[in-house]
Amino acid sequence: MAILERGSYKHQMPTQNPFVASMHHLDRFPRGNGNLGPSSMKKDNEGFDLSADWRMYYGKKVPGFPAHPHRGFETVTIVTEGFVDHTDGLGSRGRYGQGDVQWMTAGKGLQHCEMFPLINEDKPNTMELFQIWLSLDHAHRMVEPDYKMLWNENIPRISMGEDGKETRITLIAGELNGIKAVQPTKDSWANNPDNKLSIQLIELDPGVEYELPAGSPTMKRSIYNYYDGLVRIEGKELRKKMYMFLSADEPSKVVNESGSVVKLLLLESEPIDEPILAYGPFVMTTKEEIRQAYNDYQETQFGGWPFLEQEVAHDKDLGRFAEYPDGSAEKP
Repeated sequence: MAILERGSYKHQMPTQNPFVASMHHLDRFPRGNGNLGPSSMKKDNEGFDLSADWRMYYGKKVPGFPAHPHRGFETVTIVTEGFVDHTDGLGSRGRYGQGDVQWMTAGKGLQHCEMFPLINEDKPNTMELFQIWLSLDHAHRMVEPDYKMLWNENIPRISMGEDGKETRITLIAGELNGIKAVQPTKDSWANNPDNKLSIQLIELDPGVEYELPAGSPTMKRSIYNYYDGLVRIEGKELRKKMYMFLSADEPSKVVNESGSVVKLLLLESEPIDEPILAYGPFVMTTKEEIRQAYNDYQETQFGGWPFLEQEVAHDKDLGRFAEYPDGSAEKP
């Protein structure tokens, strides 16, 4: 096993093909004001100030990301705490959180918004999420948009070891120890088992050693310490907000040398053997396709935005749910 690259990150984690971007958000939002917004706010909470306890991002009334377009890739949004309200211009909407994952294929293009409703009015609204941008291959870049909920209750959790000395893995995508994750959307690069794509959240108790299984010589493997403490891989430290790119043709031993639980994000996959070009909200194969994406959006708005507000949040009492353009709906 070899460490190919090691470094630190602030908010956006460095990634490898086929992953385009990976963001980690941790916001300690205050109590809600009854309208899903914050009960109090300082100047530092506006925008993206990474030194603040929480941020409004682009939201004015409710924190989050008002209507914006995507084309050519997928978003995998993992919410470990708090909630996200999803709405898109094609007729889907929903609320998910507390361990749920939304897998959305933007394909040929759509607009959506992602707002963070502050539902609790009697206590703080802590929110933690990861959003991973996963490229589509050229054959699937312009498929019909699609989205699927991976509800917390259906996501595999794998525990190894004994109480107090365990490794706990949340398997978002892929297969581990004969256990398979929930199937993603049909056109995803992750849908083909030959691509060996896996997304995992890994927790190690103090003093625990865990061995990442060997993959293939061509697999791209990235690991991030997003929480606290110190792990050591191949004699090198991996502290909070550090990443490593690892070779995957041999097992990789991860040792928690701290006195606290360590939490890691693992992304791995066979790469897409094509150019991947990301520019703004679009991921395509060539510069010409990027230009065409901007032109198409200006002309068609990717189906438009049939709402009066750019930031759409749902009734606070709705709970977790998903509704789809064909009129179907589901709850966990």
